[in-house]
Amino acid sequence: MAINVKPMDDRVLIKQSEAEEVTAGGIVLPDTAKEKPQRGSVQAVGPGKLLDSGKRGKMSLKAGDHVYYGKYAGTEVEIHGEKYMICRETDVLAVVEK
Repeated sequence: MAINVKPMDDRVLIKQSEAEEVTAGGIVLPDTAKEKPQRGSVQAVGPGKLLDSGKRGKMSLKAGDHVYYGKYAGTEVEIHGEKYMICRETDVLAVVEK
């Protein structure tokens, strides 16, 4: 299903990865014990931050990038039953290179 969400300014829309259901030792975690994932894939990016000069700053992220973001970054939203994160580009900590 297509997403009709366009982030504003220097914000990005990130589809959250699923939380781990089994630990490295093989223990199955209940829903209440799962940690909120801090990684996902960029679905949409805004046009860039509006600078004092009136121009837009260039965004370094693009749709399709896999990223890690801060634990308390952004706002969690639900679109068509899927969990997404809207946060500023500066809240993204790293891009996973393939």
